[in-house]
Amino acid sequence: MAGSDIAIMRLGNQRIGGSDFGAPEEVVGWMGAMQAQDYGMAKWGIGVRLPGATDAVIEAAINDGKILRTHLLRPTWHLVAAEDLRWMMDLTGPRLRGALNANNNRLGLTEAVLGKCNKIIAKSLSERHMTRKELMSVLQQHKIATDDLRSSHIMYRAEIDGVVCSGARVGKENSYALFEDRVRPSKITDRNEAVGELFIRYMVSHGPATLHDFVWWSGLNLGDARMGLEMNKSFLESISNEGKTWWFQGGVVPAGLKKNKVHLLPAFDEYMVSYKDRSASLHDDHFSNAISSNGIFRPIVVVDGKVVGVWKRSFVKGRVVIEPDYFEGVVLPTGVAMKKAAGCYGRFLGMKVEVG
Repeated sequence: MAGSDIAIMRLGNQRIGGSDFGAPEEVVGWMGAMQAQDYGMAKWGIGVRLPGATDAVIEAAINDGKILRTHLLRPTWHLVAAEDLRWMMDLTGPRLRGALNANNNRLGLTEAVLGKCNKIIAKSLSERHMTRKELMSVLQQHKIATDDLRSSHIMYRAEIDGVVCSGARVGKENSYALFEDRVRPSKITDRNEAVGELFIRYMVSHGPATLHDFVWWSGLNLGDARMGLEMNKSFLESISNEGKTWWFQGGVVPAGLKKNKVHLLPAFDEYMVSYKDRSASLHDDHFSNAISSNGIFRPIVVVDGKVVGVWKRSFVKGRVVIEPDYFEGVVLPTGVAMKKAAGCYGRFLGMKVEVG
């Protein structure tokens, strides 16, 4: 399988630029989880996969608790459908909890201290959703130190322990809510079943992908990846080349995608961040332009599955200005195609748009 075919199939399977989803939570459920440390860009990551979506519609789904934002999989922010959070956290939480131990010990956040924090936080949130700043103020009143990164570690542990999840926005700030108020009981209670479900969810929505891609995305180990494959092998196809095997569902390149189609994908989008090997879409010569040395995934311009540049936005007098920065040696998209892609982003924001 050529890299160009892998790239095009990933566009189709990730539902970028076209899907039959009817709600934001359906997109997130299809993807399994979507990296989300850049909140505004994460919403656009849903928007590019949901025809006619607006920032306001996705914000409402998050405020209503249909989509939750929490630390999951790799130890970073993710969006996840509310119905999936419990079984995913049961699966990944023990590993994430262990990874925190060294720093928690250094900060004096013993199990006793963290347990006390969880109880105080739970009691506070039983009354209303609260921002981190508000919760830290309550903890300080109980003589618990929250400086020197302690606040992040305290809330991170509360998430992993199933005490908190994201709440409704308070102005421009994110808030926390009680986990039990927003997360329903899960039908998946067995660890092996959870591994199998996460594996097939990833391969169907992100494939073609390798086992090592899944390990990178999920944070699980290679043994778990192999178990997930064995549980789902009958549902998947594969192709091997140069010692690598890619797994996917469906054996044809989706029709109609190779049309000089431009996509303005957000920072940290799953199309780029969710693979260990990104060479199918991003040439090695351009790697440092799209992904910084400290792991910042920039917003990217994608044409027919290939990353041809990065972009940035600015807001000027009620309109959004899109400025693409193309890589050297790439085939540039037409001005019409770029304006169409920019128009999609403008409609998502509900703003007039121009290409700078």
